[in-house]
This record gives sequence, C-alpha cells and structure tokens, in this order.
Amino acid sequence: MALQLGDEAPNFTVETTDGTLNFHEYLGDGWGILFSHPKDFTPVCTTELGEVARLKSEFDKRDTKVIGLSVDAIGSHADWVGDIKDATGQTLNFPLIADSDRTVANLYGMIHPNASDTMTVRSVFIVGPDKKLKLTITYPASTGRNFQEILRVLDSLQLSSKFPIATPVNWNDGEDVIVGVGLTDEEATEKFPKGFTKIKPYLRFTPQPNR
Repeated sequence: MALQLGDEAPNFTVETTDGTLNFHEYLGDGWGILFSHPKDFTPVCTTELGEVARLKSEFDKRDTKVIGLSVDAIGSHADWVGDIKDATGQTLNFPLIADSDRTVANLYGMIHPNASDTMTVRSVFIVGPDKKLKLTITYPASTGRNFQEILRVLDSLQLSSKFPIATPVNWNDGEDVIVGVGLTDEEATEKFPKGFTKIKPYLRFTPQPNR
C-alpha cells in the first residue's frame, strides 16, 4: 500500500557515500528530505545533486537534513560525485544512498511500473521531527525538480507546525498567512496580536506570526 501523508516514514539502515547510516538516527530531532534518482550518471539528476549541494546551507538553517538515493552501487556513486563536481562546480556535501537491492525504493514506493520496472522515479519525501511523512512530490524522469519550491514548501510546513495558520497561493516566507479556520475571531485576536484582515468569514489574513 502506498505511503500516505501522516504515516510514519519507514526506517532503514543503508550504505551511503558517508558510510553506513540509519535514516531515523540521521534525522535526529529535526526535519528531513529524502529524494530519489532513477540511476547514476543521468543528466537531470547530475544538475539536481549539484543544486542541493549549493543549497545545503539553506536546509541547515531550517534544521533539515537532506539525503539522496540512487539504485546504483556505492562504487558507481563515488565516480558520479566527480562528474557532479565537474558539471556543476559543487562538491557533494550530503549522503547519497546506494540502493542497489531496491530496499528503500520499495519501502517508499519509488518504482512506478508504468514508468520503469527497475528505475526509481524522481520522488521527494519531507519528514517531520515526529518521523511522520509531511509531503510527497513525484516528478517524471524528464523534469528536473525545483528545489526553491521545495524550500518554500518546507517553510510553510515548519510555520504551520508552530502556529494555527495556512499559507495562501504563491506564498513566500515573510508574507501574510491565513488564520486557521478552526479559530473563532476572538481566538484569532488572542493568537495573533498583530491583528487580521477578514476577507470572508473563512478567509482571514494576518502578518506572519514569527516575523
């Protein structure tokens, strides 16, 4: 059965470019992002891994650990790391799982037979500090991921985990947010001392509460 939002993210122990790693122990008490690649030495994935390496400090600011996965062996990964450096100018600075037996791919439903019986699709899983699955996104092999969008979603998830809010369309960190629909106006006034603007009874905007 496919993983659903709110499910516990399956744990695993695997070989990575940073040595043997237990997923839940690696995440500790913070957030995590697991993202898969169809195989080593693929052009789109090479650009993606370079971008994640470039953005590593942004994930660190958000107390979020990233970890990649490809179905090839660790020796192949080591060679690929050199190509990533040559192509993007970035040195891999996070672990890359060698999932040659497809253990993690099968745990997380990363193989879609309609696309390929053997290669993982481009999946993204965001895991919260409670080890529950907060978000999944799956891309086709032909489309590179937008990691600025993944950072944006991470900002929204982290903010809504601390405050009773939602984020509106095209929201970015620092912009107004939506008051949670479960709050009365009186409760909203207490929760959000900066006030709120009521567009409709169910649509109330307030300044981002942690700014």
